[in-house]
Amino acid sequence: MTIDTLPLANHSAVRIRQVATDAPWHWLTAGWQDLLALRALDLAYGGAVCLAGWLLSLLLFEAGVLWAILPASSGFFLVGPLLAAGLYEASRLRETGRRATLADILGPFRRNGSQLAFLGMVLLVIHLFWVRIAGLLFMLFFGPRGVPDLKSLPFSLLQSDQLLPFLVIGTGFGFVLATASFAAAAVSVPMLVDREVSALEAVTVSIQAVIENWRPMLLWAALIVVFTGLALVPFYLGLVLVFPLIGHASWHAYRALVVPAAAERPAGLA
Repeated sequence: MTIDTLPLANHSAVRIRQVATDAPWHWLTAGWQDLLALRALDLAYGGAVCLAGWLLSLLLFEAGVLWAILPASSGFFLVGPLLAAGLYEASRLRETGRRATLADILGPFRRNGSQLAFLGMVLLVIHLFWVRIAGLLFMLFFGPRGVPDLKSLPFSLLQSDQLLPFLVIGTGFGFVLATASFAAAAVSVPMLVDREVSALEAVTVSIQAVIENWRPMLLWAALIVVFTGLALVPFYLGLVLVFPLIGHASWHAYRALVVPAAAERPAGLA
């Protein structure tokens, strides 16, 4: 089942297919196969993302804003699709029978760099807005009594009667922003890697794909949150494996949901 054909900048068109609710599991399976085939490249890619997490945490620690590590880490959920552009390219090349190299993963930025940069800027603004909101909420709930030093901060938060409302309201804001980011980027970034379209057109397709497939996309979003959340627990080390897995699986999600108007693909599997 498809929605209306969407005209794109390159005068071609795509259709958005409705997929089965359990389709995300197929995407993960296909993503795992890509990871095994490209394990050297993927481990290097995931290692770079892990290193970025360490550097971010170190900067926040040195700046004396340890509380900001959690909202800042949420950036992996918000800007992750853009960071994974190289993984989408690796999966795309593998479909054609080519084995991607480190040089190949820069291909999307050479082909459609301006549109990827524009979308990345939008995602980054959403992330920075979330960090700012988290900071304001922290000061609202804990600032009037004075922010404790770094050593006593975790225990002070756990003992505070403001912790629960802070978490509830903060999670609510984060959920709204994460939902908007997911709807805008779930399909758009892989599409910008695959086709020379504008960021606005790709975001429109992405939002429509999420709306038309809200059940499987809800499951997909939940799986991304669970996998990425668990990967962040061992101080980002899990991202070495999880980030490439989710990246490749997201490519297969795009290939299952968005197809050329003249072609059809099996739902759930690329």
